[in-house]
Amino acid sequence: MELKYTTYRIKLIHSFNISRSKNSWYDITYIYLIDGNIVGRGEAAPSIRYNESNEQIYSCLRKIKLSQNKFNLNSIRDYIIPKLNKIKSLESAFDMAILDWWAQKQQITVSNLLNVDRGKLKATSFTIGISNIGQIAQKIEEAKPYKILKVKLGTKNSDMDIITEIRRHTDKIIRVDANEGWSIDNAIKLSYWLADRNVELIEQPFPADALQDNLILKNKSPLDIYADENSINSHSIDQIKLLFHGINIKLMKCGSLFEALKMVKLAKEFKLKIMLGCMVESSVAITAVSQIAKLADKLDLDGNLLIKNDPYHGVLIKEGHLLLPDKPGLGLSLKKKYLGLF
Repeated sequence: MELKYTTYRIKLIHSFNISRSKNSWYDITYIYLIDGNIVGRGEAAPSIRYNESNEQIYSCLRKIKLSQNKFNLNSIRDYIIPKLNKIKSLESAFDMAILDWWAQKQQITVSNLLNVDRGKLKATSFTIGISNIGQIAQKIEEAKPYKILKVKLGTKNSDMDIITEIRRHTDKIIRVDANEGWSIDNAIKLSYWLADRNVELIEQPFPADALQDNLILKNKSPLDIYADENSINSHSIDQIKLLFHGINIKLMKCGSLFEALKMVKLAKEFKLKIMLGCMVESSVAITAVSQIAKLADKLDLDGNLLIKNDPYHGVLIKEGHLLLPDKPGLGLSLKKKYLGLF
């Protein structure tokens, strides 16, 4: 087996603005495990919020040498994962590539390999970043194929103006994500105001260390409160199980589909609702997390829809719903215009 990797800059259709950052592109790293005519693909999308970078990833990758052993699913994970310096986005990339390779070898899909139902999947939300009021009409038009909007808030003074402007153009369900941008001072009042405007839930209203504020809001808000930055992996859940109504699971935070499945199991035990989410990612990572999408209550898997140079075909959107490819592994294929680049 041979390991290859490359950095790729994904370019956004619109600048992606949240409460703490603004970006027009992101650098990701693609991982390739090559075994004869089988290529297992993975993607690492590191986040500064979690102290990860492509520089860290490359420093780690340069030290990895694949042995000539005959690997199976478990032995290759046991060999590689401990060498990744606990960089969760990189662990996730190798996990995807390993599962893609092994499932192709077995001529089954990754969801079949994980024993997860592939039935009709729920609709994904489509994200509208923090916007100038004048941009909103255009963004609403671009979101026309999608049934649910996820709206980034956490501005100092414009949150109500943004929602009011959106409601001038559409009555679609809205999910609000504050990305740690609120304070408790007006959050309770704002939750009631949002509830009157067909908003379904609030995601991560406060900084991750403001645990008491989350408890107060959870007990008083008419809307469900979901954890994102507080929901890292299965070890997070015990600390936050009483503070939120639900959790957002992202592969780049938890490190693997196996860990994501642990989070699903624990969340159900504690009667927490489950959202599957993503960073800004290409179809490689979005198709990987979509393999377990049937287990979630809510889907926010639109990272690949926000970029204009996604090199891969993978999971599709049909009438707002995710549609998994039926080919072995992750079912990925390179778009014609990118042939020869990867």
